[in-house]
Amino acid sequence: MTAPRTEHLVLPGVLTAEEAAATVAGILAVQREDGAIPWFRGHHLDPWDHTEAAMALDAAGEHEAAERAYNWLARHQNEDGSWYAAYADGDAHDVTDRGRETNFVAYVAVGVWHHYLSTGDDTFLDRLWPTVYAAVEFVLRLQQPGGQIGWKRDADGTDTSDALLTGSSSIHQALRCALAIAEQREEPQPDWELAVGALRHAIRRHPERFLDKDRYSMDWYYPVLGGALTGTEAKSRVEEGWSRFVVPGLGVRCVVPNPWVTGGESAELALALWVLGESDRALEILQSIQNLRDAETGLYWTGYVFDDDAIWPRELTTWTAGSLLLAVAALGGHDATCAVFGGEHLPMGLDPDCCGRVV
Repeated sequence: MTAPRTEHLVLPGVLTAEEAAATVAGILAVQREDGAIPWFRGHHLDPWDHTEAAMALDAAGEHEAAERAYNWLARHQNEDGSWYAAYADGDAHDVTDRGRETNFVAYVAVGVWHHYLSTGDDTFLDRLWPTVYAAVEFVLRLQQPGGQIGWKRDADGTDTSDALLTGSSSIHQALRCALAIAEQREEPQPDWELAVGALRHAIRRHPERFLDKDRYSMDWYYPVLGGALTGTEAKSRVEEGWSRFVVPGLGVRCVVPNPWVTGGESAELALALWVLGESDRALEILQSIQNLRDAETGLYWTGYVFDDDAIWPRELTTWTAGSLLLAVAALGGHDATCAVFGGEHLPMGLDPDCCGRVV
């Protein structure tokens, strides 16, 4: 068997070829035989982070392992198109949180499109299309009149109308990927086009429609990472929040004013910076979190409390490693990763900001 090509995962000051291979191996070591990828063995799986880790495997050329992860989602999707928020150690029969979060559910579309672009496997796309379709339909049932997406359906079946900016921004990217899948299959989805345009309008023009989570760095950069803000609007948003959230030489705070930087947020900001064409700053952010790398496993600690010089929590998470690998893959020019996060060829939908035109 030919070894996967991972030249794009080598980045000065971030990953050598050997380190990249160790990080990929670290994720594979956590993955269960049935395809599930929990945060770490003994902890829970959530569908969003499971997908993020699977995308990292595809970026590393581990397509069979990534496909097993998507097959896990297809096998265990609820009848309403959702997944539960948490499964103990990735055991589909041991649900620990029966809430169904919309951004968790939607993200399968990003992963499936990324896998297709990584492999060109039409059979896979055909097989996963019903899974993606059902997931999107579940999510859009929680879209509010203002375009924002209610953030979850509670365990008792009650829908939450409150919307999260980070979650809705992630859903924006997912809906565009779902539209790309639909176009590839020549199955137009005009309702989805309307939905993504209304959602983008809400993100860009109506912050009052979302819960106030301004203290969290994800609310700062996710409208950029999810593709809802572009160009000068995106650049301005990044500059406005830079001094609040970025700790020079250490990474990105999860929440202000806490003295805690996290690997996942730092890697995602690096991806957002790459989207803006700021690869130098993206590289600096990734280089700043190398103290989180565990040399033994190749995985990354979740965060660092710099006032106490302490790694916290003591968790080596697959999704932190996954987000770093994806950021490196984008900087390294991996085609599928660049296409999914760069968004240049993703459908935009019907945008109210553009006089009702499909753009």
